[in-house]
Amino acid sequence: MNHTSILDQLNNIIKQYIALNDEKDALVVDYKDPGELKKIIQFDIAEKGVSENEFLGLLNQYLNYSVNTGNKQFLNQLYSGFNFPAFVGEVVTALSNTSMYTYEVAPVATTIEKEMVQLMNSYCGYSNGDGIFVSGGSNANLVGLFTARNQIAPATRFSGYDASLKLTAFVNEQAHYSFETAANIIGIGAKSVIKVKATYNGSMCSAALEKAILESKERDETPFFVGATCGTTMLGAYDPLDSLASICKKYGIWLHADGSFGGSLILSKDHRGLMNGIELTDSFAWNPHKLMNIPLICSALLVKRKGVLQQNITDINTDYIFHDIDNIEDLGKKSIQCGRRVDAVKLWFAWKYFGLTGYEARIDNIIAMATYAASIIESNEYLELLAERQSFSVCFRYKAPAGKNANEFNLAIREKLRKTGKSMVNYGYLGDTLAIRLITANGDLTKEDIDLFFHNLLACCI
Repeated sequence: MNHTSILDQLNNIIKQYIALNDEKDALVVDYKDPGELKKIIQFDIAEKGVSENEFLGLLNQYLNYSVNTGNKQFLNQLYSGFNFPAFVGEVVTALSNTSMYTYEVAPVATTIEKEMVQLMNSYCGYSNGDGIFVSGGSNANLVGLFTARNQIAPATRFSGYDASLKLTAFVNEQAHYSFETAANIIGIGAKSVIKVKATYNGSMCSAALEKAILESKERDETPFFVGATCGTTMLGAYDPLDSLASICKKYGIWLHADGSFGGSLILSKDHRGLMNGIELTDSFAWNPHKLMNIPLICSALLVKRKGVLQQNITDINTDYIFHDIDNIEDLGKKSIQCGRRVDAVKLWFAWKYFGLTGYEARIDNIIAMATYAASIIESNEYLELLAERQSFSVCFRYKAPAGKNANEFNLAIREKLRKTGKSMVNYGYLGDTLAIRLITANGDLTKEDIDLFFHNLLACCI
């Protein structure tokens, strides 16, 4: 194949694909079921490689039938949008194809990651903090839990978990499932994660947390970790960090904030009040690939005290990688990964491009679009909010006609809309009630985009 020719044509393919994000009639997805896709795309690998034209055809097919998450009608997940400078950063990182274990092989990327960690720590008040970029929010929660366990039971790193310790962790009953998975992985078991009652708006009840801690102690268990949530997956609710921190300090418990969804709210002076007390936490999971619209994956675990991440690693006697030359820090020494992508670089390119105030404006716009969406629902006789909007998530439903099951009716509307490809929105359950969950995570959304979504949705109700 002629690589130059392919790159020239790829450039045109990319420009055409990006241009679709500004076309009002462009589909989020050209929906096909699995059987249809297999008839269109040749998925099997043949003995002989493909030609240049076939290769380019496959590129087009992949893009044509994938979900375009940069489309402003992609309102389905906790991430969306197309971020041009971050996209360029992603291309550059793939082109250079290095890893983050040593300064020797990643001098610029290492310096960038340290700069990004320092900047992110400054937002959450970790004046002597540290951090590491990881492979997603679930991994950040895992390392947070892992770090807390190693602080209360350091011998575990070498001797294994002593079950007689009966370590217990506490999370909002609406917290992400990754905490239970993490508890399984670090050996304390998923059943050691105690789910604390939430208030009516989805945030963790402080009184219920303290009661659960005391009950755990009465069972001769060792409470050691509280995982607060900054932006629950359904309601976008924020746990009260300041009051949780007071309880954790009282009982000597590590407080972790899971900002995988809503952590980027901290960039906004007008809205960061929802995260009051973040400076009192011990660790913080922050996913720029969500509300900062960085291409997946871009996730960091920040810690309040420098040195605790290095203490996670049992022993490094690997002179084939770490040479300790020039007294320069190798980030691999505080990561549970060896090979690690340079994910901080695309964040750096985007932050350099928009600047501090530019990113703050994008976060403010996300909140403004959620507020606008909620106002449309409240003013429409056929729609109803199922919960008060708290941040970026708007849960609502169409009022089902008499005699119709509301859950089944709304699920049918959502599926009909999804398969038109015109707009994509997700759903979940609030108790037994199915809620359509609209997420305004794209910093480029306008009121016209929100209007178009409701136009497309209501058209499916006819």
